[in-house]
Amino acid sequence: MAPEAAARPTRAELRLAAREQSRAQRRGAAKAATRTALLRVALPSVAALGVAAAAAITVHGEADQQGVQATGRLPQQTAADGAPDSAPGGAAAAQVTAAGDRAQASRGDARRPLAGAQPADAQTGQPTDAPTAQPTPAPAPEPVRPTVVMPVAQHGLGELFGEAGAHWANRHTGIDFPVDGGTQVMAVADGTIRTQWNPFYGYMSMLKMSDGTEVWYCHLRAYKIRKGPVKQGDVIAFVGSSGNSTGPHLHFEVRPAGSGPVDPLPWFLANGLDPR
Repeated sequence: MAPEAAARPTRAELRLAAREQSRAQRRGAAKAATRTALLRVALPSVAALGVAAAAAITVHGEADQQGVQATGRLPQQTAADGAPDSAPGGAAAAQVTAAGDRAQASRGDARRPLAGAQPADAQTGQPTDAPTAQPTPAPAPEPVRPTVVMPVAQHGLGELFGEAGAHWANRHTGIDFPVDGGTQVMAVADGTIRTQWNPFYGYMSMLKMSDGTEVWYCHLRAYKIRKGPVKQGDVIAFVGSSGNSTGPHLHFEVRPAGSGPVDPLPWFLANGLDPR
């Protein structure tokens, strides 16, 4: 047999090869049909899962928003929730949950009392150990100034009112303070001073007070204030022995408005002073 005839396939081999090729084609077509069917089933399933996930996210968001409106707080992630869901929208939900945790922690810190804060008094609202404001003390009343003061610092009287003697034409019209010459003579009250010379009284100072009463200081050595207003206790003159006098002393008279001389001793006593 020639080599070409030996290499040519037989009819049986051709039929077998044709059958194998047909089988391979049928198997390829079946696989392709199977893949097409799977794709046709899988694509609606994926779409359905996407729609379901979107609906779940929407429902969850609406529930959270209703919870925020009802309670004023963002939803929190509890221990049972575990890690954030890996499904679509899980990262956003985790961020919302974390933001809610921070907001609630901030509000909790604001409500928590500061360390070391003192309990407040129920009535005043002030800390119980806060210093209590002390009321401003009322100013002390000014001491009551005496109505009159002594005309000289030294107490003790010589001749009294109404006594008779060779030195007076009638009776003694005042009281005498037996003090040394040069002793300071003081205004017994506020008033106005005038001065004059009298052959019997010598150098005189006359103090007129607000009620019209006049007091006379007689037998003076010198004046310190000749005229004008004076205050109680001001030094107005000095004791002497001028006029009808036997020695240094202060002759003191009291003459109420529109009246002659009166006894100065009761007048002093009525004003709280005893010159004796």
